[in-house]
Amino acid sequence: MKIASWNVNGIRPRKEQILALLQSHNIDVLCLQETKIADEIFPHQEFIDAGYSHLHIIGQKAHHGVAIISRMPFVAKDRCVFAGIDDKRHAQVLLESGLAVHCFYVPSGGDVPDKAANPKFAHKIRFLNEMKLMAEKQSGAALWMGDLNVAYQENDTWDHKKNRRLVGHSDEERAALAAVVSQGRFHDLPRLEVGDDARLFTWWGYRYKLSVEKDYGWRLDHMLATPDLAKSITKCMVLKETRLFERPSDHVPIVTELY
Repeated sequence: MKIASWNVNGIRPRKEQILALLQSHNIDVLCLQETKIADEIFPHQEFIDAGYSHLHIIGQKAHHGVAIISRMPFVAKDRCVFAGIDDKRHAQVLLESGLAVHCFYVPSGGDVPDKAANPKFAHKIRFLNEMKLMAEKQSGAALWMGDLNVAYQENDTWDHKKNRRLVGHSDEERAALAAVVSQGRFHDLPRLEVGDDARLFTWWGYRYKLSVEKDYGWRLDHMLATPDLAKSITKCMVLKETRLFERPSDHVPIVTELY
């Protein structure tokens, strides 16, 4: 089985890229973040025609939104609303195998890593802290994945010393996401593949045109597995090549294989 996660930064301009990914990598279940589309105009039929007839869509016009697209049957479970704001950032399903799949889109947190001065940052920290409480109660085999908007290890960004002053790599955010991982006893799947000492990125910004060429990246997207499930992982890949597509998302997919 192959399960993937991708912040597509808008499903409409990236729909053909998503369909191509599903086919080229033989994906069984795909979690999408930042779909930016209302449920009633989501392109359901195109995915059904491609063989993905099981859809769980949590959309919102123009902003946020998550979706789980599968060719395997599942039961859609209740989504969580974090930090008191219902802005469509979580979806979860239970596969017939008993595997729980969670799709998250954590808020970006604004520009200043200060809860008192920046309400968006305070919202982000509260969101992560509530994820930690959820992780404490996690039972059974589960995959938590998505754009968590935190590069929480030193080698998750191109310059740790410089970027730890920025939202996305501040000490408070890194500690909050590390607490989610530890409380859920999760295994960080991409890091299992390459180790902690390797630089590993999933996001290259649009603002600096040479960000990909110079590899000024961040690892904002994550895939976390409960301990028993981690034993079933055979491979976990970050598909950097998608950042070179025409009109790409600024994020790239993560794909994991399980037996």
